[in-house]
Amino acid sequence: MSTPRPVPGLARGIQRVTASALGPYQSAVIRIGFSATFLLFLLRELPHRHEMYGPDAPWRWDLAQQLISGNQAFTVLMWSDSAFWFEMVYALALISSLLLMLGWHTRAVSVLFMAGVLSLQNRSIFMGDGGDNVIHLMSIYLVLTRCGQVWSLDARRARRREAVAEDREETVRRRVPGDADGIVLWVVLGAVLIGATVGGGLGGTVWMPVLLWALWTGQGAWWAVNRYAPRSELRTLLDVIANLAHNATLVVIMAEVCLIYATAGWYKVQGSRWQDGTALYYPLKLEYFTPWPALSGLLASSGIMVMVLSYATVIVQVAFPFTLFNRRVKNVLLAAMICEHAGIALLLGLPFFSMAMIAADAVFLPTAFLMWLGGRASLGRQRLFRGRVFRRRLFRGRGRVPAPRAAGGGDGVEAAESGDGGAPTLVG
Repeated sequence: MSTPRPVPGLARGIQRVTASALGPYQSAVIRIGFSATFLLFLLRELPHRHEMYGPDAPWRWDLAQQLISGNQAFTVLMWSDSAFWFEMVYALALISSLLLMLGWHTRAVSVLFMAGVLSLQNRSIFMGDGGDNVIHLMSIYLVLTRCGQVWSLDARRARRREAVAEDREETVRRRVPGDADGIVLWVVLGAVLIGATVGGGLGGTVWMPVLLWALWTGQGAWWAVNRYAPRSELRTLLDVIANLAHNATLVVIMAEVCLIYATAGWYKVQGSRWQDGTALYYPLKLEYFTPWPALSGLLASSGIMVMVLSYATVIVQVAFPFTLFNRRVKNVLLAAMICEHAGIALLLGLPFFSMAMIAADAVFLPTAFLMWLGGRASLGRQRLFRGRVFRRRLFRGRGRVPAPRAAGGGDGVEAAESGDGGAPTLVG
């Protein structure tokens, strides 16, 4: 009896899915985009935070407690009704958003970011819109991704450690050594998790405590194996599990984005205003959705433009899920949708909804484009750094007396190097 031979294509696919975390640049853009969106939202609502989620909210703490006892949602704001506790939670949400955007200990900080998002949004569920729902879902998905592989402080720290290992000619590179800040963060989060579990503060659902405990124990196991057995089979197994979770989550995010656009497009098809091409006229005439009345009025005055934009919106949203296997058409529609969300932010005054949707669309951006964008950003940062160094040297050089020109017709560079002990001047 002959044994079946593995299919080469299937074997390569399994190897690719398990051996690496796919889409590192896309996941980094998603991390940066959603954390920046929530950070800017919290900063904008900082003067009104008490009225939205705090003790002065119309949806009072006792009403929220009654609602949460029914839907079993998770929010740490229900642990106490004091204003001090609310300020701590709001500050934690701000700090975790900033740290996640920078990519500092992304595995732990992504959990804090999820806790901040869920706590604030579940406290007053009637305050959100479509963009808040997207952030709500993506904050959960991010904890399962390896979103700090590139464009993060974690990646920068890993590169420096690998460079040190190369300089020392080490045969074994420990990518995650025992850094003190990571250990302290893990211990503190573990203490909070134990207290929340004992006190029943993780909500009434099963998935939330299971997810948090799995993430906490998994992070501890990851650190221990990398520390003491970096080349063992257990280390390989943990890497495969992390890659599978990351890749599966990216597929879920893609499916989520396609579902959002497909349902939105098909519901628009059923509306009479979208069928006759006049749907965009009405929000452009609403005072609440017109931050730039002159611009909105100019666009609404053109019936042809309103009709074209209305039909184009429906066509792009309905057609996008069917173009994923055609790269060129997909990229064209993706650019059209990003421009559409930019127009919504500008014309309808919904910047955070647009930022959330653009961040979600980033999962489909081409890797070559993201690498080019990262290279441009790195080049701009280098030029900015060089400009700062030049200005610093320029200001240091002011007030110095130029060295006398050397006898025999020496040039200014030689004179500058010979004068004042080699101190920097405008010339040298």
